[in-house]
Amino acid sequence: MEVCSSDVPVADRFDWWCELTAQDLVPTRFAVDSVADFRTSARQLDLGRLTALVLECSGVRSVVRTHHLVQRSDPEWWELMLVLEGSYWIEQGRNRACLEAGDLVMYDTSRPYESGAIRGVGDTHSVMLHLPRQALPVPEQALRSLVARPMPSRAGAGVLMARFLEGLAEQATVLRRGVTDRLESAAIGLATAFLAGLTDTECQIPPQTRQQALLQQIKTFVFGNLHDPDLSPAMIAAAHHISVRYLHHLFHEDGRSLGELIRWQRLERCRADLADPRLINRTVADVGAQWGFRDAATFNRAFKAAYGVPPGEHRRRIADLWRTSHSSVGNRLTGRPVMTR
Repeated sequence: MEVCSSDVPVADRFDWWCELTAQDLVPTRFAVDSVADFRTSARQLDLGRLTALVLECSGVRSVVRTHHLVQRSDPEWWELMLVLEGSYWIEQGRNRACLEAGDLVMYDTSRPYESGAIRGVGDTHSVMLHLPRQALPVPEQALRSLVARPMPSRAGAGVLMARFLEGLAEQATVLRRGVTDRLESAAIGLATAFLAGLTDTECQIPPQTRQQALLQQIKTFVFGNLHDPDLSPAMIAAAHHISVRYLHHLFHEDGRSLGELIRWQRLERCRADLADPRLINRTVADVGAQWGFRDAATFNRAFKAAYGVPPGEHRRRIADLWRTSHSSVGNRLTGRPVMTR
């Protein structure tokens, strides 16, 4: 689901947003700097039992959730939020956090809270993961100690959690429903491992959940090292202090082998680079080498097997489409033909 205030008349935007959030999120009381200047857009991703919300706002001074509003409606979520842009503050219980871009924080929809953008900041951009209480095996009392406190997001499991949320925000417009449904276990496993580590309750986490968190950690490592032609099961296993045999077991349980994952991810990144007009001066062989293919012949065979055409032909087709589309747009905008090479 995607909504944008630009689709609503200016005079109706604020009331529309208040009603929408009360129905689809949680009832809250908004205060804004100027109703006329209020702007927002939101995209919601369904991740099985979980949902994620990518939210951009301008002009919001505060958001208040009172006891009365909690009693009126409560989805019983733990909200895990990553700030992508701007600065926020949030208060819940006796805790208060001031947050900048890159910071993580959690709060509880079942208790009152107050939050908002720090004055003078302008637009704010965040991504929130709605975690149902029953989906997290971490003790509730332990989680309550974490609300409205800055969480580590630049080391350990916090980095993985932040990158996962950032990835959801970046890919929100292209992720298909079938893909997002399969992200449920990864999201729960990663959130559980992250929060259990902060509350020293790892021993209470089910083995399957710990396994899912480890698998997500390994995938993040793989995605960050696709450029390395020496990326191998032995290297990956050593980096995570497990045996190669157990590494392959994890991926067998996941339904796709480690080798298949590496090859597919490398090919997808090559395909994206070949379609990028900014990289037109980079040779096909250079693109393959950039993403870990040791020689051009191996890259050509793998690409053709995956997509049905050699990489050079794929690039030519994309370039033709790009020139045609931009020529058409140029004609409509200027009334004059667009010169192309």
